[in-house]
Amino acid sequence: MASSPSYEQSKQVAEASRETEWTKPSFGKELFLGNFRLDLIHPQPELDQAQVRKGEAFLERLRVFLTERVDRQRIEHEAKIPADVIQGLKDLGALGMKIPEEYGGLGLSQVHYNKALAMAGTWHSSISTLLSAHQSIGLPEPLRLFGSEEQKREWLPRLATDHISAFLLTEPDVGSDPARMSTTAIPTEDGTGYRISGTKLWATNGAIADVVVVMAVVSRSDGHQGGITAFICPCHREGITVEHRNEFMGLRGIENSVTRFDDVFVPNSDVIGGEGRGLRIALTTLNTGRLSLPAFCLSAVKYSLKIAREWAAERTQWGKPIGEHDPIAQKLAWLAGTAFGLEAMLDVSSRLADDKRNDIRIEAALAKLYGSELGWTAVDEMVQVRGGRAYETAESLARRGEKPVPAEQMLRDMRINRIFEGSTEIMHLLIAREAVDQHLKVAGDVVLGDSGLADRVKAAARAGAFYARWFPTLTTGAGQRPRSFSEFGDLATHLRYVERRSRKLARSTFYAMGRYQARLERKGQLLGRIVDIGAELYAMACACVYADTIARGHPQRRQEAVELADLFCSQARRRADRLFTELWANDDAAQYEVAQQVLSGRYGWFEQDVLDPAGDGPMMPLHAQPAAEQFEDSRVGTAPEVEATAAQ
Repeated sequence: MASSPSYEQSKQVAEASRETEWTKPSFGKELFLGNFRLDLIHPQPELDQAQVRKGEAFLERLRVFLTERVDRQRIEHEAKIPADVIQGLKDLGALGMKIPEEYGGLGLSQVHYNKALAMAGTWHSSISTLLSAHQSIGLPEPLRLFGSEEQKREWLPRLATDHISAFLLTEPDVGSDPARMSTTAIPTEDGTGYRISGTKLWATNGAIADVVVVMAVVSRSDGHQGGITAFICPCHREGITVEHRNEFMGLRGIENSVTRFDDVFVPNSDVIGGEGRGLRIALTTLNTGRLSLPAFCLSAVKYSLKIAREWAAERTQWGKPIGEHDPIAQKLAWLAGTAFGLEAMLDVSSRLADDKRNDIRIEAALAKLYGSELGWTAVDEMVQVRGGRAYETAESLARRGEKPVPAEQMLRDMRINRIFEGSTEIMHLLIAREAVDQHLKVAGDVVLGDSGLADRVKAAARAGAFYARWFPTLTTGAGQRPRSFSEFGDLATHLRYVERRSRKLARSTFYAMGRYQARLERKGQLLGRIVDIGAELYAMACACVYADTIARGHPQRRQEAVELADLFCSQARRRADRLFTELWANDDAAQYEVAQQVLSGRYGWFEQDVLDPAGDGPMMPLHAQPAAEQFEDSRVGTAPEVEATAAQ
């Protein structure tokens, strides 16, 4: 029986699956290198007016459908989206929002797709989750990016109209470590296909899916290069069983399953992209698919702002509205700034995705990370402003004659976004890997020490030549010139800050590599701070650019847009400055040592008075061991940390 894969094996699998080339420019990549390429995001690409008209027309149809035909409280009460609602979404064409028109879809832009998801999510988050799981990470996107023309012609028209799809990657013992995957796809003796066996966990839409894309490990053998492979699998095939419909804290209407495959036959024609490309397909799909998450988060933040503003104006304490008391006023201002910053980041990233001239893997990942973290805080702040009524269910409020504000539901629904499609911790590592990519290319053999002495000497010479040219560019820049970015008016000071701090961030990353060398890949908290600083800087740049876009398109809103951008940037600057301080002044090492003592049971006596209603036993059932031997011969570069991410 195979043994559990080692850390190095897991790292190799993840590294082999990432996109290694940068064939298009990337604002995010340059930002982490200390090169503030504002020209890559400003001026923003113009929206195609035909696409705008098509998108706005669909949004209006969706709005009418949601408000007139969907009982959101029924979904929450029954924990299920009614069949007539799902059929109505199909009739609207909502399953095909991202599918090109030539294959029967609506062919909406990323901008309007996000707007549609945000609108649906505000009405009930389970609806937007169904639509996103189907289109952002479900079968349509892998087919669009990697499928053969025959596969597209066969499946995309169905997926655009009446076939719901799901994406099956996660397993009971496999989240962000794909080398542990135990689902196997064994080639048939006659060479016509594969037999898939295994269990998949947390398959959103899995309980009602008509077809799924499933990841399984093909053994390396004669004629088979092996590795994690993506398969199309209609759910009517013999051997597929939905064992369990999972229930969660929030998203009460989603159809999320545990799905078992018992010797399920899949023909060769249903392999997507070829053997061994499954994980790369998954990670590439997520690059733009992740933009659906910040769309959900933005809609919740803007709704939270509306709820908090209305309540703070109406609720009176000590002789005046609570919004006039300083503690609540501070929260309202924070909510307003955060909402603008998140909308700016989503708009800039989405237009970049539509424009297709830039590599947006870092920008999309930053938007997901930033939106989910600030989104959670924003909804929590709204709950605090609204007080006891926010803790009461909307149904209970309605029964006693009050406006049924779903505040507690919003808090429950929002929490998953810090885990969905890559947890915050995994996103930190994924983005950090991309942020230091250039450094690893020029100095990886020196810093990480994987090569022999002679090779390291040669690598040191190459690295020295690169850093002799690069490091001096981090000394001075446009951010030190008082008139730089003057076309942005009052916001120019924030762009100068971003330019200066991007260089400081690059210097800090370089220092961290020199200080920790091969140990840097284990410094997850430090890497997380580096990424969070980059997220703040990217968000600030987006806010200034977005305010300028609003001002040009709607001159009457110029002043308000500038005020909101200035508010957000002031908030973001304080967060970034604090993170810079904490890069080198922190308790990380001490806390890590204590954590290991906690794991060893040293302080177990401290828990002895706790009653455990869950009882005894393991936290998860024991399943088949992963096929680790499939990856032992991988020949890949070294990464600072495993970057694979659970997509569900």
